[in-house]
Amino acid sequence: MALSRRTTVKLAAALLLAAASQVHAADLLATVKARGTLKIATEGTYPPFNYKDAKTGELQGYDVDVAKLVAGKLGLKPEFVTTEWASILAGLASGKYDVIVAQVTVQPKRELAFDFSTPYTYSAPQLIQRRDDKAVYASLADLKGKKVGVGQGSVFEQQAKAAGGIDVRSYPAAPENLRDLSVGRIDAALNDSLMTAYLLKTSDLPIRAGAKVGTVERAAIPIKKGNPEFKAAINKALAEAAADGSLKAIAVKWFGTDVSKAP
Repeated sequence: MALSRRTTVKLAAALLLAAASQVHAADLLATVKARGTLKIATEGTYPPFNYKDAKTGELQGYDVDVAKLVAGKLGLKPEFVTTEWASILAGLASGKYDVIVAQVTVQPKRELAFDFSTPYTYSAPQLIQRRDDKAVYASLADLKGKKVGVGQGSVFEQQAKAAGGIDVRSYPAAPENLRDLSVGRIDAALNDSLMTAYLLKTSDLPIRAGAKVGTVERAAIPIKKGNPEFKAAINKALAEAAADGSLKAIAVKWFGTDVSKAP
């Protein structure tokens, strides 16, 4: 018996829906393997983790080296996408790239929206002050009534706001934050302890390290949920890099110590 036109249309629609569901359900690992590239988002303004070389314009930093290492172990060519920190997680959610390698800390709220790899960085929040500032801030509570610069959308912004009573000033990137600190527009900055150590070695700004004011944070690689094979492949790549010493070598290159292991 021949199918009616309406039945044929319904059947075609059902087949298209089924095909779309299968595509949606396909693990991202198959997609990146077929493409041959791993699309990696990073900030590009966060030394020594990820930034552009002033002379060549090329991306470099600890995150960049880790991303290249993971891509290589997956048999893929790294393809970097730079984006502002405030929108970087939204870009991952919308599928603009496959992963983020940009010191994304593992937090319960983020874990509701994304899966995370095993951590590849361990560090702590630290205050940065002007060199001529003699004030001692032993904790965030000591900064009540003060202006504190943080990265927009960062864990440090959340911590400063949660402390209460702090005039939190958010910046799109670290350079603007630290410039304002150096000229007295803000009283302190809150950032990563590893970045602080790097800045003290390389920056001409009149800044100094303040107190570490929080617990150790874990940075990992976030991916969209529903891709267990992709997540397992990334974790395997990180585990191999830890076992063969290549991950440690990158950490020592940038920080002089193995920050890829928990202290």
